[in-house]
Amino acid sequence: MKKTVLFIIMATLLLAGLACHKEKEASGKAVEPGIKAEPAPEFSVTTLDGQELSLASLKGKVILVNFWATWCPPCRAEIPEFIEAYAELKDRGLEILGFSVDDISEAELKSFVIKAKMNYPVALVGQDIVSAFRPGQYIPTSIFIDRSGRLRYKHVGQLAKKDLVRIFEELEKE
Repeated sequence: MKKTVLFIIMATLLLAGLACHKEKEASGKAVEPGIKAEPAPEFSVTTLDGQELSLASLKGKVILVNFWATWCPPCRAEIPEFIEAYAELKDRGLEILGFSVDDISEAELKSFVIKAKMNYPVALVGQDIVSAFRPGQYIPTSIFIDRSGRLRYKHVGQLAKKDLVRIFEELEKE
């Protein structure tokens, strides 16, 4: 009986600890300053509108790679602010790439993108891109790449426009 009670208490504490950790990460407060500034992985994607984008083709820009999915409420919530930020900062060198990890067809994703009026490039990506970037197990996850092609910031959870702009402006100055 004592072992069963002890087991239940330990299991409850463990689950509570995991839930708190998950909530902290999902809250969007986990901006990691400088993920070691290692080189970003080489990538090449074809966007929903047929554009070929790669790390090399975007050199000299500050890139926000956003891992997201259509079924994810925080992902959907950050889209309007990404649209605003992209419209305001694209000419200053910001590139936002929406890397969808959905398990849907490109046609279904394109329909969502059109309805959401997303003005930045979106691609349906596979495990190769996810493995290369290692965004972690939670979405949305946003990864910033500086003008030199180095990984600089990782944000887990919904990214607010003010934080996106702040990080962009830090990287823009370099």
